[in-house]
Amino acid sequence: MHPRNRHTGHYDFKELTKISPELAPFVAPSPRGESTIDFANPEAVKALNSSLLKLFYGITEWDVPTGYLCPPIPGRSDYLHEIADLLSSYNDDVIPQGNSVRVLDIGVGASCIYPIIGHGEYGWSFVGTDVDPIALDSAKKIVQKNEKLNGAIELRLQKSPTDILNGLIAKNEVFDVSICNPPFHASLAEAQAGSRRKWNNLGKGAPRSGVAPKLNFGGQDSELWCAGGEVAFVRRMIEQSVEHAKNVFCFSTLISKEVNLPAVFTELHKVGAEATTLEMTQGQKKSRVVAWTFLNDKEQQEWRKKRW
Repeated sequence: MHPRNRHTGHYDFKELTKISPELAPFVAPSPRGESTIDFANPEAVKALNSSLLKLFYGITEWDVPTGYLCPPIPGRSDYLHEIADLLSSYNDDVIPQGNSVRVLDIGVGASCIYPIIGHGEYGWSFVGTDVDPIALDSAKKIVQKNEKLNGAIELRLQKSPTDILNGLIAKNEVFDVSICNPPFHASLAEAQAGSRRKWNNLGKGAPRSGVAPKLNFGGQDSELWCAGGEVAFVRRMIEQSVEHAKNVFCFSTLISKEVNLPAVFTELHKVGAEATTLEMTQGQKKSRVVAWTFLNDKEQQEWRKKRW
């Protein structure tokens, strides 16, 4: 993981249960005798997330509605640290910090996880967007119940299911970076097949025929899949980023499947963007972030002097 990631190594369940006693019923010895939880149990994963957010980020009230994505915090943290390093590469290796740094979180979700971590680590302010009113309502409750988040996070509904950036960014509004964890399956069937693979990887064996296993991290349809999958979603984002080329210093998105990189870079080359790939590793899992900008060197320098 990233060297600044607070969640490297083993979870300290003694500290976590001390600050969050509600986690204790889910903690049990592993075959090696080490404390752990059943990561196939959605309630256990939610309790773990809640305790991590309380211990490391001071978030005392956090929850997500049943069935909504409960994301693994270490991986989400890695993305933000990589983005911080990316911004520093444009700023003489100094990470821009404070609430004047504005981040657009596309698909903020019910958990509000990226704004919580990004504000906690770097003091950044966020605008989180989503097409799901229920998810946004959940995120709003998290912000309202945690005083330290008040004024740092704004939430906006994307009313158009076919738009990603359009309709959200005002004409003269600026963001230092945008982040996104796009739906990466191309269909419901593909998403369910992915759930079964995760279920097997967690040692639960094959589910009964015709029964989709319950995802430990959950997820609604809009969070897990869209027509055309990851490539189609990111292609649409790239196309719309052209229209907001001067509003955002740097656009970015997670790319879950390495095989999709050529198609993404073909689209970025087509629109004339300057692009790069940031590699990430969490245990055996490898993922990557693709970032791009339309600003030339002079515009980048002017942006830095004005905002950072």
